Amino acid sequence: MLTNRVQKARLAYSKRSLEETKKAHSHKAFDEEQAQEGHGDYVGDMVYGALDGIVTTFAVVAGAAGAGLSAGIIIILGFANLLADGLSMAAGNYLSMKSEQDYFKREREREAWEVENYPEGEVEEIRQIYRRKGFSGQTLEQLVGLITSKKSVWVDTMMVEELGMIPAQKSPLKAGAYTYFAFLIAGFVPLMVFVFSVFYPIENSLAFPIALALTFITIFAVGSLRSLVIAKNWLEAGIEMLLIGGLTAIISFGIGVFLSGLVPI
Repeated sequence: MLTNRVQKARLAYSKRSLEETKKAHSHKAFDEEQAQEGHGDYVGDMVYGALDGIVTTFAVVAGAAGAGLSAGIIIILGFANLLADGLSMAAGNYLSMKSEQDYFKREREREAWEVENYPEGEVEEIRQIYRRKGFSGQTLEQLVGLITSKKSVWVDTMMVEELGMIPAQKSPLKAGAYTYFAFLIAGFVPLMVFVFSVFYPIENSLAFPIALALTFITIFAVGSLRSLVIAKNWLEAGIEMLLIGGLTAIISFGIGVFLSGLVPI
């Protein structure tokens, strides 16, 4: 997730405001960033879980509605997708993040072993890395000496500069849980009106447009939250996701209409 300081810096840049840029790079801003470290780490997982939940569930609803299926069948299909697909996405997020962290751990252990057992080779790697960056002579040697004077910094530098790997601080289990619950909450939106119709009957011809409107509003709202995790304006991010959701709805509804004429229901 982008830190609050980085968000302020980007906003300052969009305004070309030097004064706001200075504030975003002040000692106070860095101190606040350090104090907030770890907060909101799972916003990205929630946003993408919610987007996937609402888009995939609405695709099922739109297809079923296009086929003229009853509200009861739409609810069954929708909840089956909501619970199963949500669990699948959460498990995938968990396994992906855990695999990355395990791989990072193994590679860091290897680098630490090499630093411990073959330091001259690792010193030369540091030297070559910073030589390619344009350093030379005494400045290069001072830089190499400074980095290799502390083992943890040395190993971390090798991980970033040689392997391009940055450690992830998030818990895979929490990331999967946040993804799943966001998927369930947002994914329930397209089904809401059909569940309501079980207790207070609503014609399908009216229920689907209501579900469509609620879904599109939610897609825009959640899509705009992507601006918290990507370098994009909230309005642009929301409209982009709205277009994707609209395309999904049109295709799903069209498939439902087409198949309803071919397959007996």
